[in-house]
Amino acid sequence: MGLRKFKPTTPGQRFKLISNFEEITTDKPEKSLLASKKRTGGRNSSGKMTMRYIGGGHKKKYRLIDFKRNKDNIPAKVKTIEYDPNRTARIALLFYVDGEKRYIIAPNGLNVGDTIISGDKVAPEIGNALPLKNIPLGSIVHNIELNPGQGAKLARGAGSYAQLTSREGKYAVLKLPSGEIRMVLITCKATIGSVSNPDNMHVVSGKAGRNRWLGRRPRTRGTVMNPADHPMGGGEGRNSGGLPRSRNGIPAKGYKTRNKKKLSSKLILERKKKK
Repeated sequence: MGLRKFKPTTPGQRFKLISNFEEITTDKPEKSLLASKKRTGGRNSSGKMTMRYIGGGHKKKYRLIDFKRNKDNIPAKVKTIEYDPNRTARIALLFYVDGEKRYIIAPNGLNVGDTIISGDKVAPEIGNALPLKNIPLGSIVHNIELNPGQGAKLARGAGSYAQLTSREGKYAVLKLPSGEIRMVLITCKATIGSVSNPDNMHVVSGKAGRNRWLGRRPRTRGTVMNPADHPMGGGEGRNSGGLPRSRNGIPAKGYKTRNKKKLSSKLILERKKKK
């Protein structure tokens, strides 16, 4: 995994920095694990635009990912490492010994030909999925469940991981990628290792057109709108627009939007650190 830099033969290539895709082994996905993906263009069922700045983009098919890893004690061999247009991480195609095929989020360091397995008593090696109660303390994990059998919810993006710091009764204490420290039931599953494609954070698009390929339309700043269109709009010349806030008037930059009555708040031991 690495980054590829271009010679500035055009303005769009001057600062362009993208993945070299050296870990990708095939460009043909497994047809049985594809599903159609509908685009809305930001419109609702009556055709009214309810989300702005969405539209266009390259046609995609969704890859069915196994986030539950519930095929226990059956070994699987890694057949390919593939690109997934729906996420920043790479995905791995598994061939189980009973003939079934599944996609998983590829951990960093997983190679074609490796054998992985999930279950309660499996070895804590890269790519193996097991309950938090059986994972050694200090281990790096990803694809963490919040409820047993629900499927992975935490640490799924490129390069992300959490660290298992301790266990207290029926809970395991995890330090998450954001810096937040929270408790998760020890019966929840997690996968050993960190997520693949850690260089994704350094990618530079180079031109606006690459954002359009992703289905992202140009965003208009609130300060250049009229007062009728945005709380930060209006004024003579380049006025700052007042306190930063959204189109609906919700303050930005530090304003907490989490519901104070949320039941899972008691499981959070330390909030994420401010930048």
